[in-house]
Amino acid sequence: MAQPILEMRSITKEFPGVKALTDVNLTVHPLEIHAICGENGAGKSTLMKVLSGVHPHGSYTGTITFDGHEVTFRDIRHSEAAGIVIIHQELALIPELSIAENIFLGNENAQRGVINWDATNRRAIDLLARVGLRENPLTPVKHLGIGKQQLVEIAKALSRDVKLLILDEPTAALNDDDAQHLLGLLKELQRKGITSIMISHKLNEIEQIADRITILRDGRTIETLDVTEGDVDEDRIIRGMVGRDLEHRFPDHTPQIGDVLLEVEGWTVMHPHDHERTVIDDAALQVRRGEIVGIAGLMGAGRTELARSIFGRSYGSRIQGSLRLEGKELTLKTVADAIDAGLAYVSEDRKSLGLNLLDDIKTSISSAKLDKLVTGLTVDENREVLVAETYRRDLAIKAPSVAAGVAKLSGGNQQKVVLSKWMFTDPKVLILDEPTRGIDVGAKFEIYGIIQQLADQGRGVIVISSELPELLGLCDRIYTLAEGRITHEFSHEEASQEALMRHMTSHTR
Repeated sequence: MAQPILEMRSITKEFPGVKALTDVNLTVHPLEIHAICGENGAGKSTLMKVLSGVHPHGSYTGTITFDGHEVTFRDIRHSEAAGIVIIHQELALIPELSIAENIFLGNENAQRGVINWDATNRRAIDLLARVGLRENPLTPVKHLGIGKQQLVEIAKALSRDVKLLILDEPTAALNDDDAQHLLGLLKELQRKGITSIMISHKLNEIEQIADRITILRDGRTIETLDVTEGDVDEDRIIRGMVGRDLEHRFPDHTPQIGDVLLEVEGWTVMHPHDHERTVIDDAALQVRRGEIVGIAGLMGAGRTELARSIFGRSYGSRIQGSLRLEGKELTLKTVADAIDAGLAYVSEDRKSLGLNLLDDIKTSISSAKLDKLVTGLTVDENREVLVAETYRRDLAIKAPSVAAGVAKLSGGNQQKVVLSKWMFTDPKVLILDEPTRGIDVGAKFEIYGIIQQLADQGRGVIVISSELPELLGLCDRIYTLAEGRITHEFSHEEASQEALMRHMTSHTR
């Protein structure tokens, strides 16, 4: 076998009070797609940050050999110069800049300090085509959804002279079709001489694309599995990740469904900038007490736009239609109106829209309904701590105390904090947009249980997800959405992946 392109030996990395990696080993062969799996907090991203120079040489112990030479990267520019490019789970794009400007930021097409914009835009168009993104390169990134921003990040990586491409949860925000396109792209890059490391919680994708899989648990290397030798399936990967079998992916649940709680009729939403472009077209849906309702659609179908427009008109313009909650007409002009009426919305992007990463757990949980803790003119800090501790205990948020910063929590625990924040508002209807995005299988099981508990309390729950098996396993009814129109309504018994996909694409055929 050829000499490995990458060897990491005895990598140990400590943060104050936390040992993130302990004697971790990783070997990657040339032209392979190597997957790294593990629960949130297992050390996957930390290991890749060591490799890419985000955690520079001297901040860890152990050795890294890349392309036949021992390397000591000072920073990320140093590793990129050697041919290693990492795409982090937290996207590193500048919203106000265009797609083309973001792709070539720090790698500009310039001569004598003058940027050649024609060449820049032409190259951007070629790169966007490679990742399957049909957008004008002059479009500001802030006008793209999170999924399309991920594709811009990949195009940015491809603009450089890459030998080893590292992708941290690259398909987390993508629907099935776009995820399959990306996996095909990785295979194409493999044929063109690029080695890839992929971190993902989507085990079906890992099983499909990876040549070998290294599993980390609690900051240690557990094993490396060779997929080409067979006998590697999702259950085998899960056993290595969590140290036990997960017999069921979803908690057992018997729904107790009551009367209609939320009704949406004739809901039409125009684009916030192009007021003649229809984003949501005459949508109608119902949610009953104790019911979990799913919304399935391809990226660009309008799932998030529908949710945000309902939630206090936080998206769109010239919105028409009616909302009724418990039979009463709602007129919601702001997010505050929506919260006061009994609606809650958990964003698909918890780091940008769901949390302030400078806050601690306590402040994050109380932030959406602070007036519940006000005595006179001040916040009762003792009550705030008690409330936060209650949610920390009930939702099993893994943190030393509610004074811990949310930025230091794993993705699963951050999502529990976001759920706690909205549960504290005591909503009647919760809209959950990609509630398990970027979360490992163990934490997903816990989130599913929380969602079911919310429904059992008589609340209505709307779940938007790109993962069809998640909707099928969790929801009592599912609506399909295509090009801004609701195309079908499925009962739990009627729904299947094939039937959902047929109606998710019914307007695009």
